[in-house]
Amino acid sequence: MSLDEVKSEEPTIGRLVADAQRDISSIISNEIKLAKSELKVSVKAGGTGIGLFAAAGFLLVLAIIIFSIFLAHLIHWNGDGLDLHWAYLIVFVFYLLLAGLLAFIGLKKVKQVKGPEKAIHHAQETKAALKRS
Repeated sequence: MSLDEVKSEEPTIGRLVADAQRDISSIISNEIKLAKSELKVSVKAGGTGIGLFAAAGFLLVLAIIIFSIFLAHLIHWNGDGLDLHWAYLIVFVFYLLLAGLLAFIGLKKVKQVKGPEKAIHHAQETKAALKRS
């Protein structure tokens, strides 16, 4: 092999720069895709948690209404309605427990929300690698 043949097989600086730009662009694009996928999962969990908090709030309003009706019947005691009063109280406690359960599940879902940790880590590695170059 002659010296001219070896020189013709070596990549030029322009080609190396173009390859590096393409590779960096590909890395950045893949990191953006990773961040989007991580955020999608977190946003879904956050949305579910918010929905469950809203449901718990609605049920709490229903419980307050039922409790108010219970108190009204208790004040207007006519002797025959004892079973009705207990029924209203049981419904009130049921709604209260259901609201507590939904709030607990909603809190667990909201705690699952987190940032795109892998994408941030990869971006920091890429930044460090580019600074070394």
